[in-house]
Amino acid sequence: MPVRIRHMLVKEFIQIFRDPKMKAVIFVMPVIQVLVFGYAVTTDVRNIATAVYDLDNSTASRELTARFAGSGYFRIVEYPEDEARVREIMDRGLAGAVLHFMKGFGEDLVSGTARLQIITDGTDSNTAGIVLSYASNIVSRYSSQVLLERLSRLGKPQTAYPAVELQARAWFNENLESRNFYVPGVIAILLMLITLMLTSMAIVREKEIGTMEQIMVTPITPAEFILGKTLPFALIGFIDVLVITVVGVFWFDIPIRGSLPLLFLATSIYLMTTLGVGLLISTVSGTQQQAMMGTFFFYFPAALLSGFMFPIANMPEIVQWATYLNPLRYFLVIVRGIFLKGVGVEVLWPQMAALLVMGFVTLALATRRFSKTLN
Repeated sequence: MPVRIRHMLVKEFIQIFRDPKMKAVIFVMPVIQVLVFGYAVTTDVRNIATAVYDLDNSTASRELTARFAGSGYFRIVEYPEDEARVREIMDRGLAGAVLHFMKGFGEDLVSGTARLQIITDGTDSNTAGIVLSYASNIVSRYSSQVLLERLSRLGKPQTAYPAVELQARAWFNENLESRNFYVPGVIAILLMLITLMLTSMAIVREKEIGTMEQIMVTPITPAEFILGKTLPFALIGFIDVLVITVVGVFWFDIPIRGSLPLLFLATSIYLMTTLGVGLLISTVSGTQQQAMMGTFFFYFPAALLSGFMFPIANMPEIVQWATYLNPLRYFLVIVRGIFLKGVGVEVLWPQMAALLVMGFVTLALATRRFSKTLN
């Protein structure tokens, strides 16, 4: 390693770790954030607050209510006595679902077909859809049991009616735990946020504290300066990836079926892009406030258009084309493929190649921009 780059590395590490608060930002904040994301970012719906408006109060209605309560998905919170209270419960958000048993539900179930009304809060359409799916499965199982009991009482064979049996099998995430999907993505999200924040202020900080003039009169080249600025933050990024991975695997029981060396290789390519973007923001910013605003101007659209929260396939076509310029999109595919699927380079090479091209382009632009600054 050239002496000039080594001196730049020493200078950067001294400047980074001089402030105790910066140590907490680099090493403590990722752990706290992955814990928060791991518990908060999930689409699993459990303990749904449910009100039961039972006008029938029959054995059948109570039995079906007990099935809802015993499923683990619904939590009975109230038994309203009139429709006005039902409306108030939904208006105030005191319950996410209401089971409305019509009068005569039990008699209708014995004689033929009974009707059950399920009212959900459609403000959050995704949650409402999941609630209706859970309720439909519970009612369907109860209906099948009632039918079998009726056939048994009539002395008819239970196989008299043909049926189609669906056996579903999920690959890679067998229990369909959304946490297994989101926590690996948190690695990509936090890594981008931390490296962008650190590098976007790297060069502009030199301008503000007055050391840029000293660097300009040294024999260091723009490429060596950019390399000396990126290597410390790259090492910090690797440490953060290791820490977040340990927390995800041992705290949240996230499976890691792929190769760890491949994960770190892909991380190094991804860091080229995020560090390059951060340094490019730093070269075009005049103050640290401008650099911070530029960071968030890039980060939020990148997070929203990455597929981390919203499927890219559901976006308008023109927006889908724009996502091809987003490095986070590619790294999310890589990290989830390594963690959940256990795939290797033979599957992930297109994403790695795209990140490699982006990394070289952004670092070259940052180097060229800094060269103009020196001139």
